[in-house]
Amino acid sequence: MTVSTLVGALVVGLAIGAVGRLVIPGRKAAPVWLTLALGVAAALLGAIVTGLVDRRPAGSPLLPLLVQSGFATVAVVLAVLAAGRSAADRQAPHDPGARRKEEV
Repeated sequence: MTVSTLVGALVVGLAIGAVGRLVIPGRKAAPVWLTLALGVAAALLGAIVTGLVDRRPAGSPLLPLLVQSGFATVAVVLAVLAAGRSAADRQAPHDPGARRKEEV
């Protein structure tokens, strides 16, 4: 793994982490640093997987970037959606058929 691969994974991870927060609508329960860190970690994992699978000596730089972007996108979207779902689950569900307690 070269330095350019690591820098590319860092840039891709930060970009996907930032864009992932903007694409998902509504208030996010996951902090910004978490989405950025997950994007970078997943992009690095994508770089490792690409390095293990692609053994061409002068391979195209497009394949590692696509794999890194895919891994980072999936990780960030899953994290933001899972964090948002857990925040929504903490709220009491609204049941329109339920009767309200009368104030005395």
